[in-house]
Amino acid sequence: MSDNEISEPRELTAAEIAITAARAAAEKKAADIVALDVAALLVVTDYFVICSGNTDRQVRTIAEEVESVMKRAGLPAIGVEGQAEGKWILIDFVDVVVHVFQPAERDFYRLEKLWSDAPRLELPEDITGQVAKALPADSAGADSAGADT
Repeated sequence: MSDNEISEPRELTAAEIAITAARAAAEKKAADIVALDVAALLVVTDYFVICSGNTDRQVRTIAEEVESVMKRAGLPAIGVEGQAEGKWILIDFVDVVVHVFQPAERDFYRLEKLWSDAPRLELPEDITGQVAKALPADSAGADSAGADT
């Protein structure tokens, strides 16, 4: 290929789209991020990305970040539901549907249990460990700093 030729951008796979959405949610401190491969169980989508925010404001912020990141990646949402209430926001990206819940709603609807036959997509550690590791890393840093004195 010569320097003047421009290569066509590669389309993302559904799994890559799910990971991109999960990473965007993690950036806004979403908790308990899970991606379910529902392709063999549903005809309407391939993956569910499920996560939680503690308040209606955080749920909206997570959803807005996911929408923004995906739009910049050339994947605008075809539908968004629940934004006004901020209890459960569903964002449809065709191959991936993102569910952002408050904990009570997530516990009530139990999508992970409802779709328990769906294999989980392994998410990179920077997504799954971001919230869980925030406290231990800070604690470890404080402990080791004290040990040096």
